[in-house]
Amino acid sequence: MAAEKLRDLSHPIDVALLDATVAAFYGTGSKEERTAADHILRELQNNPDMWLQVVHILSNTQSMNTKFFSLQVLEGVIKYRWNVLPIEQRDGMKNYISDVIVKLSSSEGSFRQERLYVNKLNIILVQILKHEWPARWRSFIPDLVTAAKTSETICENCMAILKLLSEEVFDFSRGEMTQHKIKELKQSLNSEFQLIHELCLYVLSASQRTELIRATLATLHAFLSWIPLGYIFESPLLETLLKFFPVPSYRNLTLQCLTEVAALNFGDFYNLQYVKMYNIFMVQLQTVLPTTTNIPDAYLNGSSDEQAFIQNLALFFTSFYKFHIRVLESSQENTAALLMGLEYLLSISYVDDTEVFKVCLDYWNSLVLELFEANHSLDNPAANANMMGLQMTMLPGMIDGHGTKLLQRRQLYAAPMSKLRLLMISRMAKPEEVLIVEDENGNIVRETLKDNDVLVQYKIMRETLIYLSHLDHDDTEKQMLKKLSKQLNGEDWTWNNLNTLCWAIGSISGSMMEDQENRFLVMVIRDLLNLCEITKGKDNKAVIASNIMYVVGQYPRFLRAHWKFLKTVVNKLFEFMHETHPGVQDMACDTFLKIVQKCKRKFVIVQVGESEAFVSELLTTLPTTIADLEPHQIHTFYESVGCMIQAESEVSKREEYLQRLMHLPNQKWTEIIGHARGSVDFLKDQDVIRTVLNILQTNTSAATALGTHFLSQITLIFLDMLNVYKMYSELISSNIAEGGPFASRTSYVKLLRSVKRETLKLIETFLDKAEDQPQIGKQFVPPMMDPVLGDYARNLPDARESEVLSLFATIINKYKGAMIDDVPRIFEAVFQCTLEMITKNFEDYPEHRLKFFSLLRAIATHCFRALILLSPEQLKLVMDSVMWAFRHTERNIAETGLNLLLEMLKNFQESEFCNQFFRSYFVVIVQEIFAVLTDTFHKPGFKLHVLVLQHLFCLVESGSLTEPLWDASTISYPYPNNGIFVREYTIKLLCGSFPNIPASEVTRFVNEGLFESKNDLSTFKNHIRDFLVQSKEFSAQDNKDLYAEEAAAQKERERQRMLSIPGLIAPNEIIQDEMLDS
Repeated sequence: MAAEKLRDLSHPIDVALLDATVAAFYGTGSKEERTAADHILRELQNNPDMWLQVVHILSNTQSMNTKFFSLQVLEGVIKYRWNVLPIEQRDGMKNYISDVIVKLSSSEGSFRQERLYVNKLNIILVQILKHEWPARWRSFIPDLVTAAKTSETICENCMAILKLLSEEVFDFSRGEMTQHKIKELKQSLNSEFQLIHELCLYVLSASQRTELIRATLATLHAFLSWIPLGYIFESPLLETLLKFFPVPSYRNLTLQCLTEVAALNFGDFYNLQYVKMYNIFMVQLQTVLPTTTNIPDAYLNGSSDEQAFIQNLALFFTSFYKFHIRVLESSQENTAALLMGLEYLLSISYVDDTEVFKVCLDYWNSLVLELFEANHSLDNPAANANMMGLQMTMLPGMIDGHGTKLLQRRQLYAAPMSKLRLLMISRMAKPEEVLIVEDENGNIVRETLKDNDVLVQYKIMRETLIYLSHLDHDDTEKQMLKKLSKQLNGEDWTWNNLNTLCWAIGSISGSMMEDQENRFLVMVIRDLLNLCEITKGKDNKAVIASNIMYVVGQYPRFLRAHWKFLKTVVNKLFEFMHETHPGVQDMACDTFLKIVQKCKRKFVIVQVGESEAFVSELLTTLPTTIADLEPHQIHTFYESVGCMIQAESEVSKREEYLQRLMHLPNQKWTEIIGHARGSVDFLKDQDVIRTVLNILQTNTSAATALGTHFLSQITLIFLDMLNVYKMYSELISSNIAEGGPFASRTSYVKLLRSVKRETLKLIETFLDKAEDQPQIGKQFVPPMMDPVLGDYARNLPDARESEVLSLFATIINKYKGAMIDDVPRIFEAVFQCTLEMITKNFEDYPEHRLKFFSLLRAIATHCFRALILLSPEQLKLVMDSVMWAFRHTERNIAETGLNLLLEMLKNFQESEFCNQFFRSYFVVIVQEIFAVLTDTFHKPGFKLHVLVLQHLFCLVESGSLTEPLWDASTISYPYPNNGIFVREYTIKLLCGSFPNIPASEVTRFVNEGLFESKNDLSTFKNHIRDFLVQSKEFSAQDNKDLYAEEAAAQKERERQRMLSIPGLIAPNEIIQDEMLDS
């Protein structure tokens, strides 16, 4: 009954009843009461007339929750329907909200008591302003400033409103408002700023109220990044701010304001003011925080306000230096203040707080990059040679004006840079390759989770240290060796000190000239090996071992040039493979693989003083070397040895090495197959199944490294392997048939399926890595048709392996058009039955989904003729499945579907069935793409959605389609051409979907935004972004996916820059032909 009464909105709503319903929702009553209240409130919220009751509710309720509920209703209307409301309703609401705000904020008591409510009303007012101001509410800023002068509490609230408005326009507008609206609001704020500026200065000079002054400083902070510069530098504003800086209660807010000013950068016009501001600030800072203070300790023991002060101080220095450091380099007096500031910043950089360190690190990175580039880009070749590691010699011709300035500048920063090197070495972050860490109990353990923040920090620190190394190789080397000798003599020995030092040594790989690097590394590796010998204790040894492995893994160039060292290092790794401390064996195997990949030729040639190639020696002792390793470590080891064998160019030797490498697994395999021939039940034993799995995994690892050269080995086991596959498959099916769906989850069935998966993975790996030789395809594909494809079709859904789909996708991608005759067979075996599995919902069989669409894409790309030969029913199934794919919220499935669609659109456009295909699917595709484009779950697909639409609109205007796209039997109107039909259809579709956008807007968007800009992708894309904002489907959310393409282009430019500087991309990450390994 109560619910019916609330639902009837033809009379003023019963506020007491609404209060009771809201109270029931937030209360501690029964679950049923809360659910019923929730149901009623949702209905009210969705009722389009509910907002008309808001004034009545706010005037009559005392409940804060009810007030918030009605404001939520109002906010929805303002966001989505404001522009279609009658003008008197808009004005009425605007005036009412303004009056309530003024009333509540005019007295101290009500303002403090109703603070949350007033804040929410402020937000509502700003939402209204985004629609009304400036066009329909020109007097807003003057009215606000006049009201502010009537009382201090109203003034405080006016500051809050101005701050909100500034943030909405300048900080949160991207993806919230159209480009045109943002521009209009920015211009209005700029042109009316004088009134706001006068009000702020008046408050700061006249008021004694702490809250009001703090609110004014907070508002200024929001405004300073965009206001016209004259208001800052040609008014008393800066002096006023500096006057407030020493006062503890305003210190942090003032510092934030000064930081905003420091971050402004508009040429040299105000340089004198900046120097003056900096010098006054430094004098005041020494009284607030004397230079003798131990800042890391002060931070550790300080209050939250004091900690915030240190963080703000870091932001101030880094912002100021980033834009204005040059003006401080000009005179003796200024450079003294500059060096003092850098000392403060270095001291703050030692503070044990990630956020503070990030701020400092970002600045140090940009400073050393700037110093490095200035020296690096000197046109003088001698200077360039110096940057590459030859030390400075004064050469004639370098003493021109530019060169002298650079030298002076470098000398100015020499001392701070030396201290910065020590900071980087002492605080180096952990690289990804290091698997051994200290846990919270102080034990050395294997790392279980990667910490992405640490990896990002490592990347920036590594880059910074490389620039520092280029600036002065000698100082870098001296500091590192000095720290290392302190480790050896025990003066400075701790796990952390050794770790950070070795991570730093590893990170500068490639930045020195080769001679210097060789000299340096010989000392480092010798010292580390000594340290390993003289140090006692398992944990200590594990830490040293992990550091030795990390350092040697980073310097492939050195190892290639020094066979003795390379051999010693590899033998040391073999030693570590017997060390059972958690993480050591894993790291030894990983490092071995990494070194082999970069130095593989060295292991297959007979080195001076050796009687045979290292790989031969290794194969002889292989059983002993791997005796203590776990299966997964053995697989990595086999991949490493496979890499070596692959480097042997002589066929007979390569075959002999491969035979010796695979001797152990082959012996076991032959034994198992022999037993199975006697009794097939032998293969059903769990231990035997595990052994089979392990043998297959070992083969896969070797195949990964050897590619085509693995042919003789896979030929040896291929047919037996297919027989085992077939037998295990039948065993799984009978188990599932007898035990029902739960049987598929038993450990026994899971183990059998692992063998099937590994078989498929082995074949796929080999075919994928093998060179493109048609006879390999002919040898391996036909025998798999029945055991693999036939088996997939015959099996129960739960027993089908998704790897079958990826295997055939690989085969088609590899052998392309040669597979066209097999496509119908593949289609028949996997298509219908897989679709039945994946189209019931979006969750089941996630692995099959992606692999199925990848297979379809391979067919569409390489065997398109096979798709044309499908019957119309089968083609419809394909198209339905493509649309099903891009409706997925799983990003990679949706992207595969969209790429597949683009592929098909291009291929059909060029085929003789162009008209037929597009008559059936053009309109459906437009409709489906707009559906995913305008909902909020598919934003990552934005780039591809845009490409599909662009393709379709270009196609329809190109005249390639010679038959009408509309169905003449249902549409009687004869359109002059397809272009006009598609325009009309799109306008109708969008008007129907977005009734809140006026039809004229939609028509303009379709005609100008889509059709006229269809040939210019970036304009086309911007029109669509603006439309999405207007549709309000995309507001108040994270819209970075709409700008993902631009971000990717930026990333690629950065990689090209890094490649041009020695050491920036680590030598072991450069994908070159073995980096000229000979």
